[in-house]
Amino acid sequence: MTDAPHEEAHGEALGARLNWLRAAVLGANDGIVSTAGLVVGVAGATDSRATLLTAGLAGLLAGSMSMAAGEYVSVSTQRDSEKAALAMERRELREQPEEELVELTGLLAARGLSPEVAREAAQQLTERDALRAHARVELGIDPDQLANPWHAAGASFLAFTVGALLPLLAIVLPPVSLRLLITVLSVLAALALTGWWSARLGSAAAGPAMLRNVGGGALAMAVTYSAGSLLGAAGV
Repeated sequence: MTDAPHEEAHGEALGARLNWLRAAVLGANDGIVSTAGLVVGVAGATDSRATLLTAGLAGLLAGSMSMAAGEYVSVSTQRDSEKAALAMERRELREQPEEELVELTGLLAARGLSPEVAREAAQQLTERDALRAHARVELGIDPDQLANPWHAAGASFLAFTVGALLPLLAIVLPPVSLRLLITVLSVLAALALTGWWSARLGSAAAGPAMLRNVGGGALAMAVTYSAGSLLGAAGV
């Protein structure tokens, strides 16, 4: 009996934690791929460390701000929709409580409860907290765990920055003869790791996710390096 509150709190926090981790994984992955593609493309055109550093930093800052802004807008829209749905449900509960009780009973019965048990459960849930009951059963929303746009934006910003630092440092720190090899190998290894992590979060097979990540990153670097080489050879 004493463990029940702990288990419930753990379950309520799970969705928010997974959303934060999802944003972090996507941000890191985008930071790695986009910055790697940028610096490898520039490396195909020039050996200048200053040029590579400038291009990499510009890509890092632009990408991290773009990811944060996009995530903030997206999650803010989700939060606004959740608030609007809760406000409508609150109004319906105030104006037509009996109809809402019947609706909740039907929803519980549809989940496998007998009509009698569903009615009794709906009455008890309504007496305890009608809005919370309808939010969870009817809308699939936890009023205490609404999406937080600042958390998502911050996670995306930091994750993109951390991911982008890897190819940036790998391209500017090693000697010219090794920088491309070190960058490619470190990027592919990092993409394999983020692919494994994303699969683990989704309880999916790690192999396909890792192959998709590594293949996509390798293709991006090959395309941008080829473009940079052609432009460098043409003197552009």
